[in-house]
Amino acid sequence: MGTKTAKLRPSHVPALEFPSRFGDDKARKQCLIVMIPGNPGLVAYYEPFLATLRHLLDEKESQPGCRHAFHIHGRNLLGFADEDHEPAFGTLTDGPEGPAAAEPFNLEDQIRGVCEHLCRLNQPAPPGGSDGNDVHHGDRTRPFDEIILMGHSVGAYITVEVFHRHYLARKAQQNRQQLPPSHDALTTLPLKSAILLFPTLTHIARSPRGQVMTFLANHISPYNLNRLVTRPAADLLLFLLDLPFWPAWLRAGIVRRLTGGFPEHAAAATEQFLRQRDAIWQALHMGADEMRKIGEERWEEGMWEGEGDLREVVGEEEKEEENGNVGAAGADDADKKAKFFLFFAEKDHWVADEARAEFVERRRNHEKGRTRVVVDEAGLPHAFCIHHSETVAEKVHAWIQEIAGL
Repeated sequence: MGTKTAKLRPSHVPALEFPSRFGDDKARKQCLIVMIPGNPGLVAYYEPFLATLRHLLDEKESQPGCRHAFHIHGRNLLGFADEDHEPAFGTLTDGPEGPAAAEPFNLEDQIRGVCEHLCRLNQPAPPGGSDGNDVHHGDRTRPFDEIILMGHSVGAYITVEVFHRHYLARKAQQNRQQLPPSHDALTTLPLKSAILLFPTLTHIARSPRGQVMTFLANHISPYNLNRLVTRPAADLLLFLLDLPFWPAWLRAGIVRRLTGGFPEHAAAATEQFLRQRDAIWQALHMGADEMRKIGEERWEEGMWEGEGDLREVVGEEEKEEENGNVGAAGADDADKKAKFFLFFAEKDHWVADEARAEFVERRRNHEKGRTRVVVDEAGLPHAFCIHHSETVAEKVHAWIQEIAGL
């Protein structure tokens, strides 16, 4: 029996939107900020973080002289909502080579999904209204001026992969190479900077939690682990929670108790995660793939360099246009700004200390690199979005101001 990835339904992937109230101001630079979750990939875990960031950016946008409008968007990773794919994972369907079971989305599927979603997000609203895809265009009539990606945990790895593929596509375009339509669209994305929160970028299998996940992946398939161990426990919990005599506040209290005193948003997201038919399997399947794929760094060094180098790669015509708009001194100043902001925990159960040290040392030794690395000393945990959303939002807000030159 073979396997094949379940069919994605893009318009059914859950998302959160926090648009700017200055979205119609054509005199402002329109900047899109996109949140890419970790695993489990439910954007609902990040709602207080994104809401706090929205509030801080509202205050900044209201100040005299601010010529930016920041739009915040976050979306689930694929497979964590039952309605975003069909058929259910494990379902047998007939194919040209015989029966095949639908399987969850792997890490490569998630990366491609983000690339395609960003290209759709950057498309203005078509004439005559919505085109029926998964994007909320509003009344926007032109692409965004800048895009900032934020990734948490494996979402940070996905973010760097998106930047790398964007870099390679633009490099190929400069060399007059024929690009497939998907890559051609990728070159038009105005990717500006990336904010990587508690990133798992290299050798995740060496981390304390990674060693456990690697053992499980090598000895127990995600299918068996999901069906034989985790799923029955979740089914029992949900059966108890669904009994009609439980009031809503008591159900929420039970989930908070079982999840270690989670606040309301995290308890609700966890309950939502458990209620999905396929989400646990998706998390385990993707986690096992992360252990296999996230190893030695393979990204070209040019990706870490300044946007000025990319303008030279694209061609003289664009370089002259940029110099005409910015001026030589302005361009030099822009190239000195950080492009990648990395925020590591002092101790992280998903990041091996030696792997982090090796990665940071490579970035430090790269002469043209524009990477800012911060190692937290306040004891913030890897899963910051549970209890520490406001603290991290304040740090991210400061970096966004720096990226925008505010």
